[in-house]
Amino acid sequence: MTMEKLLSALCEFLETAIISLFSVTMIFSMLFSISVVDGSSMEGTLLAGDRFIMTSWYTAPKQGDIVVINAERSVTLGADGELSEGSGMNCLIVKRVIATEGQTVDFDFPKGIVYIDGEVFHEPYISGLTHTDEGAFTDRYPITVPKGYVFVMGDNRRNSLDSRSSQLGFVDEHDILGKALLRIYPMSSFGGLE
Repeated sequence: MTMEKLLSALCEFLETAIISLFSVTMIFSMLFSISVVDGSSMEGTLLAGDRFIMTSWYTAPKQGDIVVINAERSVTLGADGELSEGSGMNCLIVKRVIATEGQTVDFDFPKGIVYIDGEVFHEPYISGLTHTDEGAFTDRYPITVPKGYVFVMGDNRRNSLDSRSSQLGFVDEHDILGKALLRIYPMSSFGGLE
């Protein structure tokens, strides 16, 4: 092989490698991102400072999904029983989907029990029982999640501003930025999120 052919083959290889690297980087940045946990509301599953990979390629929220939410607004029920929108927390938050559209949510706060569609909701991941009502739907439980919305809660029920709070209420599915997939830091806790 002549030097000219060798240089040509090397240039083709480098061009292919650069295009491939660029393509993979673009796809990864469009479909995945790295998020950092700020706060203790997901303790039991995620700790403050944990980093995880989130996918924005996420179509329909499912019960149990850990999601990143743009919490710019709150959606609660007005006096007339219609949805009422207000200003929210103005930040990104990480919570778990507890109920999706059409499901009914109820609580026995003295006992710390969550009911979904009249059945006790088993949650092996929580850090403490659900004893507090944060004012979003006080005296209105049981409530049914409206079409296009979800009801979310943090795994650390004693320290979580979530759908129980008038600062959040129901979460519009359009405000869900993505689903948490994989904890990548700290390395001692590396692995999938459930």
